[in-house]
Amino acid sequence: MKIIRNNIIPFSGYKAVNLFGLLFVRKNAVLSPQLINHEEIHIAQMREMLYIFFYIWYVLEWLIRFICCWNNDLAYHNVGFEKEAFIQQEDTDYLKSRKLFAWISYI
Repeated sequence: MKIIRNNIIPFSGYKAVNLFGLLFVRKNAVLSPQLINHEEIHIAQMREMLYIFFYIWYVLEWLIRFICCWNNDLAYHNVGFEKEAFIQQEDTDYLKSRKLFAWISYI
């Protein structure tokens, strides 16, 4: 995973954003092993969804969850992709045994 440090992407208040497998990180942000693993899980999800379908599904699922609860933070944390990444981010060996489309079980 390529890491690009800058002061533009992501927006102020965020530490990092993964765009098509490139991790954009605020210049002074500290990256923990858990955050790196979290983002590597997203890369695995993106690859199996051919990148574009990952983003389409992500936005649609987030939108549905946001409309249901009117809470961005709750909607974000309940997207299947994010649930898998947050739950498994501590397990640095997770990607070695992860099954294809594992995120579906987190919806």
